[in-house]
Amino acid sequence: MTASLALGPVGNVPLSRINPVAQLTATGVVTLVLLTSLDVVTPSVVVAAELCLFPAAGLTDRREVWRRTWPLLLGAGTVGLVNVVLADDDGAVTGLGLGLRVVGLALPGILLVASTDPARLADALTIHWRVPTRFAYGALRLAPLLVTEFESVRLARRTRGVEAGRNPAARARLLAGVGFRLLVGAVRRSSRLATAMDARGFDSGIARSNARGSTLHRRDLWFVAGTVVVCAAAVALSVGTGSWSPVFVG
Repeated sequence: MTASLALGPVGNVPLSRINPVAQLTATGVVTLVLLTSLDVVTPSVVVAAELCLFPAAGLTDRREVWRRTWPLLLGAGTVGLVNVVLADDDGAVTGLGLGLRVVGLALPGILLVASTDPARLADALTIHWRVPTRFAYGALRLAPLLVTEFESVRLARRTRGVEAGRNPAARARLLAGVGFRLLVGAVRRSSRLATAMDARGFDSGIARSNARGSTLHRRDLWFVAGTVVVCAAAVALSVGTGSWSPVFVG
């Protein structure tokens, strides 16, 4: 598996049968619940349910899972550690809860990227949510190209022997150089992409048809309903154990 494929859709997996709009709606439900609670139980239940969906998204290989989630784990660990150090007596519990919230908020995005083709996502957004086609297809076309270019630059530097080793300062310097190159490339690509889309009539103001289409099925409704049930159960369990702490309570 190439690097670009490793960061994109896995393929024909069970979760890919769920409409991207339904997945985004479920993500919104999860986000709302996790952003309105500060306890440990609620994000623990939600994260456990999200991890159960990894096989359905085709994420069964440990190396593949690590490649997709290590930035998330690093960020969650950093958030938790900072709160453990700076918080009061309940710093460990607070840090664990916040770290789990970061993981719970990010995992739906990982599942969506692993199970959904960008073109299918753009179709669903433009048909069901009336997102402008110029934005939907342009942004979703550019993002995979940036991932591919990042991997190409990284592998090219490794081939030339330009590596940071275990030096964090050298890693940061090399990452900054790659980031600047990606920024310049993104500006050039976006200009060419905008010109190409204008040439294909994306800015004509005329309503466009869609060859592939996007249909909402009953399983999409069940997927969103299941998400609501899991989130409700997480909150109910948190309230039942006496650990629920909503953000609007001082």
